[in-house]
Amino acid sequence: MEDRRVLLGRINGLFGVRGWLKIYSHTRPIDNIAAYERWFLNRSTAGRQSDWRPFYVIEARPHGGTLIAQLAADDGSIIDDRDTAANLLEADIAVARADMPDPAPGEYYWHDLIGLEVVNRQAQLLGRVSAMMETGANDVLVVTGECERLIPCVPDVIIDEVDLDAGRIRVDWEADF
Repeated sequence: MEDRRVLLGRINGLFGVRGWLKIYSHTRPIDNIAAYERWFLNRSTAGRQSDWRPFYVIEARPHGGTLIAQLAADDGSIIDDRDTAANLLEADIAVARADMPDPAPGEYYWHDLIGLEVVNRQAQLLGRVSAMMETGANDVLVVTGECERLIPCVPDVIIDEVDLDAGRIRVDWEADF
């Protein structure tokens, strides 16, 4: 089975003349993306598995409100000039799911929740998780079914159970809400 890749960021700029890149990170805190030694980069809008190319993080650090990084290609050659680095602009950054640490009990990666079906306590199918939103107070499940529902992700209050093996989340949420 081909290893699943998880999108964690995007290359969104150049930094200096020595091949450093500005990184937009989806991780919180933003420098968590730097914990992964191997990144897969893809500039294709199709996002095909065959378009992902491995790179290695030589160094990464916060700089102002962003993250900067220097990478090496799969053959070990360090990207050390601005022109070569420019070829990576707008590339998505992913890591292998197998390289990610297991979450603590009761915690989940957002990407593991996307696609799960959501049922309420009355066993009514509300839809599937199509996205997640960060609101500051709590995360929110975007559930798409016959309508779109925004369900707060509050364990033991609204979220009764997350069963990744069954592909289901059980919630305390009325179907007409």
